Amino acid sequence: MNTRTLGKSGLRVSEIGLGCMGLSFGLGPATNKADAIALVRAAFERGVTFFDTAEAYGPGANEELLGEALAEIRDRVVIATKFGFAEGVVLKGMDSRPERIRAVAEASLKRLRTDRIDLFYQHRVDPNVPMEDVAGTVRDLIKEGKVKHFGLSEAGAQSIRKAHAVQPVAALQSEYSMWWREPEKEILPLCEELGIGFVAFSPLGKGFLTGKIDETTTFAKDDFRSIVPRFSVEARKANQSLIDVIGVIAKTKNATPAQIAIAWLLAQKPWIVPIPGTTKLHRLEENIGATSVELAAPDLARIASALAEVKVEGDRYPPSLARNVGR
Repeated sequence: MNTRTLGKSGLRVSEIGLGCMGLSFGLGPATNKADAIALVRAAFERGVTFFDTAEAYGPGANEELLGEALAEIRDRVVIATKFGFAEGVVLKGMDSRPERIRAVAEASLKRLRTDRIDLFYQHRVDPNVPMEDVAGTVRDLIKEGKVKHFGLSEAGAQSIRKAHAVQPVAALQSEYSMWWREPEKEILPLCEELGIGFVAFSPLGKGFLTGKIDETTTFAKDDFRSIVPRFSVEARKANQSLIDVIGVIAKTKNATPAQIAIAWLLAQKPWIVPIPGTTKLHRLEENIGATSVELAAPDLARIASALAEVKVEGDRYPPSLARNVGR
């Protein structure tokens, strides 16, 4: 697999990474440990070198899983993890106090079985802690060799600028896909201006862009999508028109809708890296296959024209979580 550099940071990663959250958290029951480890290793064998986790995924369980799965190949991969939630629990709110950041770093290093964190993100901006203090703490961890690069997730433009002035931000991780294009308005131009890489989570719209989810699909109570307005029955039915558009384009390229969605992201900027997640080997291989799908300028123009005709229905987060993004 080809590699990409995240902005001006010098951090090189595979052009598609693996979002590991769903193996342990957020999308229904956790995957069997042996199967999850096998999937992570299969990703590496197929060229993936960029693995994304967080303290909050479990909490801690996903980091422990990655630590075990990647122990023997640690020096050949890039591991990204995150701090920022009180006790690592999303529902308990933010906590990016400097002492908390340090505590998370130490605990994450142990769970990941490593001596450094390649990319350490603030999971969400904490309105109670000055961004200069957050960035300064990570800067000190970098000086101590415990962290290599600093990142932010779902941060707003002002926070990004404040952080970058203290410690250069290597990457911003936020949702970006054919059905969530908000970053194009302000965030992507800012990343380009400052030389910050962009890591796109949910590049397949939490599975919707695969074309395998419709209004008849049911979600378990412990599946995050069960509380997302965009996954209501009404929204799924209304948004089927987007899947129809992608499906038509996919047929012309002898590809799947998922591959078109990922290839479209890869074609936007050379410093954008999507990190689709999956628990299934055949989906992993399908996602990786997107790197072989070439979208030329006429293809992209056709997609842009088609997308302009589609109005996506439903918010991407419930109100309780929406207020945590874009700060």
